[in-house]
Amino acid sequence: MILLRWIDANIERVIILISYVVMATIIFVEVIRRFMFNEQAAWSTTIPIYMFLWIVWIACSYNVKIRSHLSFDEIRTKLPQWGQFATLLLDSILWIIFSVIVIYYTTQQVLLSRDNFAIVMGTDDVMQWWFYIGTPLAFTLLIFRVLQNVHKDFSDYRNGRSLQVRTGLFGD
Repeated sequence: MILLRWIDANIERVIILISYVVMATIIFVEVIRRFMFNEQAAWSTTIPIYMFLWIVWIACSYNVKIRSHLSFDEIRTKLPQWGQFATLLLDSILWIIFSVIVIYYTTQQVLLSRDNFAIVMGTDDVMQWWFYIGTPLAFTLLIFRVLQNVHKDFSDYRNGRSLQVRTGLFGD
């Protein structure tokens, strides 16, 4: 149970950190190799781009989790509690619809890449779908985070507690 709580609290940050470190290390090492030794791995310009997919979409899920992604809270804070709750539910519905669309189409891309044995340029056996699968996985996690927020919002609204509405980029 403690492990599940830790995973719930940290999964996005761990994936982002690992992806970022791998991406930055590849870029750093290959820049040094290019300018000091006049050599460079052929895949060093493609793998970091694919790693960036993981960083961006997992970060999107994380920002939905902490409620700092794509919201109109300056308007929401001026509404009565029922209006805040209604707009939070609307946000959640829109996130879920958008995520289902993304999951559907990116899963098609993953399957197409897998079925065609598409490899990353500059490599012999690194498959593109290993990187592309990050997008549908991240949006599945995003739906989970949205549902967690809905559960908390419903509980807060039902019990008369104030809703978590940010008033600025950093929750000022």
